[in-house]
Amino acid sequence: MSRPTVVLLHGVGLDHTMWEPVAALLADRFTVLAPDLPGHGTRPPVRDGVTLAELAAGVVDEIPAGSHLVGFSLGALVAQHVALHRPDLVATLISVSSVCARTAEERASVLDRLRTAEADFTASAAASLKRWYDGTDVAPEVVARTEATLLANDVGSFLDCYRVFATADADLAPDLAAIAVPALAVTGAEDPGSTPEMTHRLAAALPDCRAEIVPRARHMLPVERPQAFVDCLTTFIGACADA
Repeated sequence: MSRPTVVLLHGVGLDHTMWEPVAALLADRFTVLAPDLPGHGTRPPVRDGVTLAELAAGVVDEIPAGSHLVGFSLGALVAQHVALHRPDLVATLISVSSVCARTAEERASVLDRLRTAEADFTASAAASLKRWYDGTDVAPEVVARTEATLLANDVGSFLDCYRVFATADADLAPDLAAIAVPALAVTGAEDPGSTPEMTHRLAAALPDCRAEIVPRARHMLPVERPQAFVDCLTTFIGACADA
C-alpha cells in the first residue's frame, strides 16, 4: 500500500528548507514533497506584477493528485487557490499561519511592512526575524539560517511575491466557500500577524474546516514547534481518513 503524500508550501522569502524539521517527523508515515514556490530558492525570479494564480500555476505540477496540501503564510494562499481551482489534487487542505480577509487595520499593517521592504530590504528582513523569533527558544543557528535564506532573495522578486501576500487574501475571500475539501487552519497563539482570530475567520469561511491554536508559538510555527505542528497535522489527516 502506497503512503499518502504530503506537499509542503513555504512562505514568502523562504524556501523548502524551512520544512526540514517537519519533513523529518513525517517521513516514516508519508511521502513528503516540499517544492520551492516560483521566485524562491532555486527557482528564477518572478515577473513584475506576478499574481497568486501564477504562483499557483508554477507549483501545481509538483502536487500529485490526492495530496494532503499544506501551505504556510503565502504558501497557504497558494494552497487555497489550488484547492479552489484544482480540487482533484487536494485530499485535505492545511493552512498554517495563514491570513484571511484582512481588516482595514490588518491591511494597513502589512502594506506598511511592504513599504519598509521597498525602502530598505535588509532592515525589513531584520524586522521579520524579530517579529518571528523574539521571545522564542529557537536555536540561534536556525534563526541565522532563516536570515541567510531571506537575504539571498532577489529583492525585486521578493517584493512582487510579498505584494501578492499582502493583497491576495482579499481576492480569495469571496471564493473560499467553494473549497469543499476537508480543511484545517492552524496558527500560533502568539502570532502577531496571522493571528488566532484570523485563523478562526478562515475556519468560518471554509465549509469544512476546523481551527487549531498552538500555545506558546509565534508565526514560524513549523520551525519553532515542529512536533506540536506535526501532531495537529497527523491527528487531522487521521480523522479525515477514518471519516
